[in-house]
Amino acid sequence: MGDTPETAANSSSALEKLRQLIQQHDAHPDLALPTERELAERFAVGRREIRRALDVLEEEGRIWRKQGKGTYVGPAAPVQPLALQDLPQQSNLVEVMEARLQLEPGLARLAAIRASKEQIALMQRLQERMNHLSLSDGDEHELWDSAFHRAIAEAAGNRLMLGLFDAVDAVRREPAWQHLRVQARTPARLDNYDDHHHRLVKHIAARQPAEAATAMREHLLALQQALIEAINFGDEEPL
Repeated sequence: MGDTPETAANSSSALEKLRQLIQQHDAHPDLALPTERELAERFAVGRREIRRALDVLEEEGRIWRKQGKGTYVGPAAPVQPLALQDLPQQSNLVEVMEARLQLEPGLARLAAIRASKEQIALMQRLQERMNHLSLSDGDEHELWDSAFHRAIAEAAGNRLMLGLFDAVDAVRREPAWQHLRVQARTPARLDNYDDHHHRLVKHIAARQPAEAATAMREHLLALQQALIEAINFGDEEPL
C-alpha cells in the first residue's frame, strides 16, 4: 500500500524542521543534535522519517555523524534563503507548476554559471540516488526529488530566488495533494524524469546555461502534463 497523505509528507516536514534546527546550532558546532528518538518526538514523526531526512542532510554536507557520539552540524553552514513574509498560504497544483515553470529554468541557468564543483557533485549523488527508488515509496520520491531541485536552486547563488523556491516547494508538498502526485507517477514517467535529471546535471556540469534551462523547462512541462492528466482522471471517478 502507498503512503497516506498524513505520512507521505513526514520526511519532507522533518527535513524542513531539521534545517531550521541546524541554523540554531550553527553557533555551537561542538554540541550534538538531539537523538533520533528525541527528534522524532519533537517533530511528531517516525524515526524512519528522521533517518531519511538526516540522510539527505548528511549527503548535502550539512551534518556529520559519528558512531556512539551523535550527530553534529558541519563542516560548513549552509546557504540560507532570505526570510519571506506574508506569502500566500493557499494555492493549487496548477498554480504551483506555473510558478515552477517561471522560476526553475532560471535557477538551472544560473546554476550552470555559478555552481561549485562540490555542488555539482552533490547533484550527481542525488540524481544517482533517485535512480534506485521504489515506485511504491512516495515518501522517498518526494524527499529526494525535492532535495535534488533544491540543490540546483542553492547552486544558483541567489538568496531571494532560493527563498521563493522554498516557498513554492512547501506548497508543492501539501499532503492533501499527495494522492495526485502518486497517481501521476508511473514507471515510464519515472524513467523519463531520470533522463531529465541526468541531462540537467550534465548541462550544469558542462557550464551550458541555455541547455540547462531548456532541460529544466522540458522536465517541468512533463510533470505539469502528468498532473493535469491525474487531476482530470480524478474528476472522472465516481463519488
